[in-house]
Amino acid sequence: MLDAMVMLLGLLLALLGFAPAPDPALEEAWEEWKSFYAKEYPREAEATRREVWEKNLRRIQQHNWEQSQGQHAFRLAMNHYGDLTDEEFNQLLNRFIPAEREGLVQLFQASAARKTPAEVDWRAKGYVTPVKNQGHCGSCWAFSATGALEGLVFNRTGKLVVLSEQNLIDCSRKLGNNGCHGGYMTRAFQYVHKNGGLNSEHVYPYTAMDTSSCRYNPQDRAANCSTIWMVDQGSEAALEQAVAAVGPVSVAVDASSFQFHFYKSGIFSSVFCSQWVNHGMLAVGYGMSQEHGHNVSYWILKNSWSEVWGEQGYIRLLKDGGNQCRVASQASFPML
Repeated sequence: MLDAMVMLLGLLLALLGFAPAPDPALEEAWEEWKSFYAKEYPREAEATRREVWEKNLRRIQQHNWEQSQGQHAFRLAMNHYGDLTDEEFNQLLNRFIPAEREGLVQLFQASAARKTPAEVDWRAKGYVTPVKNQGHCGSCWAFSATGALEGLVFNRTGKLVVLSEQNLIDCSRKLGNNGCHGGYMTRAFQYVHKNGGLNSEHVYPYTAMDTSSCRYNPQDRAANCSTIWMVDQGSEAALEQAVAAVGPVSVAVDASSFQFHFYKSGIFSSVFCSQWVNHGMLAVGYGMSQEHGHNVSYWILKNSWSEVWGEQGYIRLLKDGGNQCRVASQASFPML
C-alpha cells in the first residue's frame, strides 16, 4: 500500500512538472562522475542532468543484475554520456543516413569460390588507427569513412596515417553530406575520389563543428581512392568475405538503444535493435568465443565514442547470419 502511494505521489509530481529529488546516497558518485569527465553545468541545468544520470545509472544496474542471472550476454557501464537522454544521444551522435546503391558504386557479392579464414583482426596487422572521439557531433559517417581509407592506405604503403574527418565534414557537402547533422560513407569516398585526395588529421585537425569552410590542402594528400564498393545489402556472408579480403570495411548499425549507448563488454545481441540503421562504424574483423559451452561468432566493430565506451572503444556484435542490428545493410569500402 505504501509503495503504491509513493508511486502515485511520484506520478503526480511528474505531471505537475516537479523533478524527483536527487538520491542522497548517490551524491558522492555523482560528484566523482562529474569530476572524472570534467562536467560542469549552469546552476539551473544541474538538477535536470543529475536526474537523467540517476535514471541511466539505475537502468545500467538493472541490466547488469539481469546479466548476472543469465538474461543477457553483455554488460553495461556508466560512461561520459550518462547525462544524456536516449533521444538527446541519438539526435547528437547517431546521424548516419542510409543510402541506395548509386551508379558510381560497384556491388560486392558473396562468392562460393572465395574462402575466408575462421577469424580476422586487422588491428593485429597494423591497419587500424587508435580509437577516436566524435564528441557531440553527428559525424560518425566521417569516422567510419576515414577508418576504411586508413586501412586502404596502410595496405598500399605500409604506413598507418591518421586521416582527417574534419576535411570530410567541411568539404563534402556538395556530395550530399551534412556535417554534424549526418552523412553517408559512400559519398565521403566519392568526395575523396572527385577531390583527388584527403588530408591527414595532423594537417586538418578535428573540431567537432561544421561551421568552417573547406580548407583542403592538395600539398598534403594523405589518401585517395578510385572506386567505391557497396556490399550486397543484408548479406553477412558478403560482409565476411569483404572484411577478410579487403581490410576494414565501413558499416552502419542501429545504435539507438539505451543498451548500445552504455555497452561495456561481451557479445551484443539484436533483441535491442530495430530494422533501421543510424550509426556509422568500422568492421575491423570477426572472431569466435566459447560462451557457456557453445561457440559464438561475433563482428569486431570500431566505434568513435572514445576508448571509455565498450571494450576500449570496440564492440563485439553477434555474427550469426541474422544480420544483427542490420550490420550488413549499409557496408561499403573504397579501393585504389
